[in-house]
Amino acid sequence: MGETFSIKQVSERTGLTEDAIRYYEKIALLPSPKRKDNGHRVYHIEDAEIMELITCLKKTGMSLEDMKAYVHLPFKENIQSVPELNAMLQNYRQKITGQISDLQRILRFIDDKLNQNQSLLNPDKAASKESEV
Repeated sequence: MGETFSIKQVSERTGLTEDAIRYYEKIALLPSPKRKDNGHRVYHIEDAEIMELITCLKKTGMSLEDMKAYVHLPFKENIQSVPELNAMLQNYRQKITGQISDLQRILRFIDDKLNQNQSLLNPDKAASKESEV
C-alpha cells in the first residue's frame, strides 16, 4: 500500500498545521483518512500531494469552497483527458503569471529607490500635492 504518515508527519511534509488538516477533513476538502486500530489517522503519499495542491491554490487566493470542485477531480488521469483539471491549471498558471508580473514591478520600484537613494515619494510630485491642498 506504500509509505504511510501520521498527521504530524504529513503536517511537517506539507507545511499545513495539524489543525488545518483536521479542518479541511471536517469541511470535506480532504477525504476522511484511514485510521489505525487505535483511532490515529493514517495518510498516504496521495493525501500529501492533495494537501500540497491545496497549499498552492490557497496562495493564489482561491477560497476553500472553490477548491472543493478541484480536489475531487481524477488526478491520476492525464491532464488533457480531464477538461476541468486542464482549465483549472491554465487559470492557475495565468493567475500566477500575473502575480509574478506584479511582484517584478514592485521589485523594480524598490530597486530604483534603493539604487538612486531616493525618498519613497517623488519629491516633485509630493511638493505639487502639498501646494494643491
